[in-house]
Parts: sequence; C-alpha cells; structure tokens
Amino acid sequence: MYDLIIIGAGPAGLGASIYASRYKLNHIVLGAEIGGQVIEAWEIENYAGHESISGRELMNLFQKQSQELGATIVQAMVAKVLRTFDGFEIITEDGKKYESRSIIFALGMKPRKMNIPGEDRYVGKGVSYCATCDAMFFRGKDVAVIGGGDSAATAAIHLSEFANSVQLLYKEGTKCFEPAWEQEIVRTGKIAVASFEKIVELNGEGKLSGMIYEKTGGEKKELAVDGVFIEIGSVPGVVIAKELGVETDEQGYIIVSQDQSTNVENVFAAGDVTTGSNKFRQIITAVAEGAVATGSIYKKLKLTKK
Repeated sequence: MYDLIIIGAGPAGLGASIYASRYKLNHIVLGAEIGGQVIEAWEIENYAGHESISGRELMNLFQKQSQELGATIVQAMVAKVLRTFDGFEIITEDGKKYESRSIIFALGMKPRKMNIPGEDRYVGKGVSYCATCDAMFFRGKDVAVIGGGDSAATAAIHLSEFANSVQLLYKEGTKCFEPAWEQEIVRTGKIAVASFEKIVELNGEGKLSGMIYEKTGGEKKELAVDGVFIEIGSVPGVVIAKELGVETDEQGYIIVSQDQSTNVENVFAAGDVTTGSNKFRQIITAVAEGAVATGSIYKKLKLTKK
C-alpha cells in the first residue's frame, strides 16, 4: 500500500510528487496526460526562473526532477476511487488497481465546450481545443479562434505562424485580452478580430468547411474555414472526486481548507481544480498547493504516528 497516490500529472501533481519524495512518502503519480494543460502553452513568461519557456519544456523539467527523486509516474486515466477499510483503492481505465492511505486530487481542468450545432461532429475533423497541439495541421489554411480571453489571443497568434489567415471571434462584451497580446495580434498582420452575438452552426461535408455566426442586431455572417479552435476557458474535472463524496462549490471546484484538505478524511486536492489560492489559477500557485498538500499529508501520516 502506498502512503500517497497523486491523481493528476500537471504542475500541482508533479510539484506534490517532488515534495513527497523529499518527505520519503511512498507514492505514485497517475495522470492521463503528463504535464496537464500546461503543455498546450507555447510560451510562458511568468514562471520564476525562466524568462521564456514553452509549457511542454517546463513540464518535461518537472517530470525529470520528479523521476530523478525516485517517483513513479504512470500515464493512465483513473476511472474510480473507492473507500476501503484502511485507505483507498484507485482503479484505472485499463483495470489496474492501486491502494493508498491518502490521495491528492490534482485533476486540473478540461476545455469548456460551446455546445453549438456541429461542435461534437467535427472534433478531430476541423474542431480543436488545443492550438499548440494542432496548429501544424492547418498550415496554409484558413482558421477561426473563438474566445475573448488571453488563451484565445495567444492561440490566434500561434496559429498565425502556420495558417493562411486567422479570424479571432469573441462574444460581444467578453473581449479582455492583455494589451501585450493586442499589440502582437496587430503585428502579425494575419489576424482579423470581430465580435458575435451567437454562433449559429459549424458545417461541412465529412469535415469542417465553414461556420455561421450572428452579429448583434441579427445579421448572419458565413465564414469559410478549415479549422475552428475553441478557447472559451475550462471547467474542473472533478467527477471521480465527487463520486467519493468530496464537496465542491457552486462552480464545481473542490473546496479545500488552508492545508489543502477536503471534507473527506485523508483526501487532499491541489491546483486549478480547487478553491485555494484565492482561485488565482497559475502554474506557481498550483505547484505551491501541491507542496502544501504533501506537507499536510506528511504531518498527518508520519509525524502523528504512535
């Protein structure tokens, strides 16, 4: 039986693992995608110690350090977490079972869908939620990015390096790009920015070839595009935690105390999925929460032993 199983292999999970190794906690990291959503970031300029680094490069460093300290990292999707007499049983989608005395949920976020006609039909056939992952497949093509925040702006900028043209579309009243990204959008000379009231549909024969959106006042616009990148934020992926009885707030984030504990005994949570750090969702706060959670588990499991 492990002292700790960390579910999630993003900044919070890998940060927690580094501290678990230093505390000599017997642990394992289970994550569907090593690095989490951060690997989608093509440039990070606000993580201490790195003037500029890609998300994938940064997470590779996290993984390397964690493994060099002795951690076992398994790329696997956790299907279920069950309470046992003396701890927890974690079952992955491939049927493997792991037992642990404590858990850290570092589940991260998943892309928010728009739930518009054609969205599900064209996923992988023109619709994407990751510009960093898929930009190269749209070299020389016309694409659209939907979203009004920094993630949409940076996705459009990244896509401009590959695509023939980029349409950056935001819902009326939601545009909130940082000024630096506004300047970069202009500098590319390939990004057109426009607002919409609603997206009517995505369409095409077999694969995406266009979209229709409605302007304020009811005017409809047709746009011929080969790809649509949806960048409207993320939602916490908390299903397995809620099935265990972990409480969440009205927005779906796991409620944590100052020590990152949840309402379930020996279950902790860290990173973007929690209500911690004043909901300031950054790499640095995710790592900090992972460290705090591990420290709390160490105190509980090791320092209070009789």
